[in-house]
Amino acid sequence: MSFKPPRHLAGRAMKMSDIAQIAGVSASTVSRALADHPTIPEKTRKAIQAVASEHGYVINRSARSLRQSQTQTIAVAVPLGHEREQLISDPFFLRLFGHLADEISKRGYDILLVREPSPDASWLDNLIRSQRADGLVIVGQSDQHDALNAAARNFLPLVVFGAPLPAQIYCSIGSDNLEGGRLATDHLLHTGRRRILFVGPAELPQIDLRLAGFRQSLEDNGHEVDERLVLPAHFTGSSAYEEVSKALAGGLSFDAVFAASDGIALSVIKAIEDAGRSCPEDVAVIGFDDSDIAAQSRPSLTTVRQDFPRIAATLVDHLFMRMKGQETATSTLPVQLIVRESAPALPIG
Repeated sequence: MSFKPPRHLAGRAMKMSDIAQIAGVSASTVSRALADHPTIPEKTRKAIQAVASEHGYVINRSARSLRQSQTQTIAVAVPLGHEREQLISDPFFLRLFGHLADEISKRGYDILLVREPSPDASWLDNLIRSQRADGLVIVGQSDQHDALNAAARNFLPLVVFGAPLPAQIYCSIGSDNLEGGRLATDHLLHTGRRRILFVGPAELPQIDLRLAGFRQSLEDNGHEVDERLVLPAHFTGSSAYEEVSKALAGGLSFDAVFAASDGIALSVIKAIEDAGRSCPEDVAVIGFDDSDIAAQSRPSLTTVRQDFPRIAATLVDHLFMRMKGQETATSTLPVQLIVRESAPALPIG
């Protein structure tokens, strides 16, 4: 089958846009077809390749590399719309980044770390258009759910560390935060604690599920949820320390704390001790993450372990599948309660 070029194209070197016009497809379809990309049906690929061959079209290799963002680099981006002062030196980030770096480097790719402390509506589109990376791992949804959905409509090689949200288009991998909240609260109740304080930024994705698990455990065990025992606190600086200190000074009574992260948990323990009380004798404390500091603290921290190696491996596996044109499903990975000194398995006394 012969494809004749329009008269205005005759007699000059063909461009990719010319091949697209002759074949009746978009230039991006031509690009993928000539690269044997699996997202283009075989019949269409062969037809486009025949047009290119018939008209002597030669691929500009360096230009195609730029268009296809073949950088051998993966961007790991951290949007911080909710906590603009949060640092990537946070123990949670360091643990996850280390495992992500291992998984990405195994595949011969470099890593571009992007911190977005004040993401605007176009930050993710700008990152994609910059063509600095072949794929994106977004660590945390922050307040960027809509931006992630918008990007996922047109950009396949993107995965997110986070919890499933309503009307979600993008692929996310995360821990079972609801079960983690239940495990922590069940443990405290079963060791004799009765007034349990929740501390953390409960408006955030993932943290809201930890709070939901906290509430569910209390209700399942026949306890009413006292809203005075849900204490907002940020991940940054001295927020948790100040909020708990203020609660103690104001006479709020509690004998246990479930903190939304290990960092918050350690700030809580300091506030308790500075107020003249002890952990775990007076107040048991459980964190979330099992970051490296959890086992090294004094007392060592009981916490809900996220399986960082498995999370990182799953995120990177899914990303590389999507870079090959394959769809991947959102998944939730199990968590485990790690019992240490701050909330022992048996009641104190």
